[in-house]
Amino acid sequence: MPYDPSAFPPFAVTVDLVVLTVRRHSLCALTVRRGEPPFQGRWALPGGFVRADEDLAQAAARELWEETGLRVHDPSVPAQDNGAHLEQLATYGDPKRDPRMRVVSVAHLALAPDLPAPRPGGDASNARWAPVEELLQQGGYGRDGEPVAPLAFDHAQILADGVERARSKIEYSSLATAFCPPEFTVGELRRVYEAVWGVALDPRNFHRKVTGTPGFLVPTGGTTTRQGGRPAQLFRAGGATLLNPPMLRPEV
Repeated sequence: MPYDPSAFPPFAVTVDLVVLTVRRHSLCALTVRRGEPPFQGRWALPGGFVRADEDLAQAAARELWEETGLRVHDPSVPAQDNGAHLEQLATYGDPKRDPRMRVVSVAHLALAPDLPAPRPGGDASNARWAPVEELLQQGGYGRDGEPVAPLAFDHAQILADGVERARSKIEYSSLATAFCPPEFTVGELRRVYEAVWGVALDPRNFHRKVTGTPGFLVPTGGTTTRQGGRPAQLFRAGGATLLNPPMLRPEV
């Protein structure tokens, strides 16, 4: 039988972004308030339809740039300013996930250092950074006193999957440094782990582990007093991608 494209129902492909950063010692995700139907007025993850002339990685990188002003981090450049880690997360294809038509979403996870207040674009009427614990809770009120409504579409599930991916990967990879500026202190890195895992860590044990893990951190030779107190040694991310031994997440 010859292939007949008209024999198959049409569907669209989108990319949705779980953009995570650490702000005021909390793990936060970028959300946009939808300005158009469906789910008009509801908060959602940023994203959009894949254009006919781009592949998935290009579409995700474009959406990341449009929503945050961030370029995708180039792994060949060890200290690239204003770059974000971007990786494919999962695919979501429930036939009823979008009331407009059959839409398959390929979600991506983006991690970046503390970012400025976002500016809405496209069909978004507003944009904000919000703590992930607030976005994932059902009912109640957020820190700003606004009632917490579920995220649009299936974005709560996508966000939960992205947060768990980040939490698990910083155990065995150097991904936590993606939340840090090019040069950072051990204390700043520890606060990233505490924000992502949602636990308090012993400073001395943490310092011993991260500085004793081969290839994880490289001293820059500089110091800083931006945290107050005595000068703290500055580090940059080393060349290791996998940590041995891993940084095991404490049980809570």
